[in-house]
Amino acid sequence: MVTLLEGNTPLLPAPRLAEATDPSLAIFLKCEGFNPTGSFKDRGMTMAMSKAVEAGSRAVICASTGNTSASAAAFAARAGLRAFVMVPRGSVALGKLSQAAIHGAKVLVVDGNFDQALDIVRRIAETHPVTLVNSVNPFRIEGQKTGAFEVVDQLGRAPDYHLIPVGNAGNITAYWRGYREYHRDGKMGSLPRMVGFQAAGAAPIYENRVIEEPRTVATAIKIGNPASWGPALEAVKDSRGWVDIVTDEEILRAYRMLAREEGIFMEPASAATVAGLVKIVKAGRIEPGSTLVLTLTGHGLKDPDTALESATRPTSVPASLDAVLAQLGL
Repeated sequence: MVTLLEGNTPLLPAPRLAEATDPSLAIFLKCEGFNPTGSFKDRGMTMAMSKAVEAGSRAVICASTGNTSASAAAFAARAGLRAFVMVPRGSVALGKLSQAAIHGAKVLVVDGNFDQALDIVRRIAETHPVTLVNSVNPFRIEGQKTGAFEVVDQLGRAPDYHLIPVGNAGNITAYWRGYREYHRDGKMGSLPRMVGFQAAGAAPIYENRVIEEPRTVATAIKIGNPASWGPALEAVKDSRGWVDIVTDEEILRAYRMLAREEGIFMEPASAATVAGLVKIVKAGRIEPGSTLVLTLTGHGLKDPDTALESATRPTSVPASLDAVLAQLGL
């Protein structure tokens, strides 16, 4: 087993989010940014990398908007495998790119989008002795479904609603698989409704069309043709859920709200669930008294530039007690 002791991430209550939306709701945050490389991708990568080693693979390859590349590079280093990573130019946050680089992956920056990069690496994996570790690798989904197991174990039941960001759509697929399996095995009495959120400028599932040039500040979900599109639609339909959109402005507002009201620093894509929560509660789509779990997919340090752009800039002061007190208003 190739592992960095991923999983067992906290499920934190979010009372201030409830106060800001509907105080009757019980809201919980599944903080996947506390995994070893800072995102939920580690759950699937331990499985994909372990099976690659089992099969005798010497190298792995992936396309990525950031988190997959960071996770693949780290787990490949742990396994002693070579890692090849393709990322779209201008669409990967600095924190994620630095992770892939420091773990020793061969990083190629493609003059194109994620979907083009994924097409290339899929063709390479079909004709060369390298293992593809994107979420089209079925073992990735098998690892990621453990997030649903943990939610039920931590909560003592399934939530009424599970809110989740949707980019390549592997995670909503995986969570629904996990919930169904736990339900089948009698570990939970009811199933949640799965609600996915896409950025308005990168919403192929919501718009039911491929987005050739996706645009959003939430780079982790900046995908125009999700690899798990079909299974994600199945998850939404089977759970009586839905897919909605949130604007970049709503995402950034929720990003700041999450950090300032709950003390949780997650990347912008994670905040899509919080923005979505505000939107659907306001629209009356959530029954009062419901229990909701929001998956927060990646840590805020993945994208420090957006954090600095979204926050109040530091203030320079002389090394003087009076000057400091004046600035503090004390």
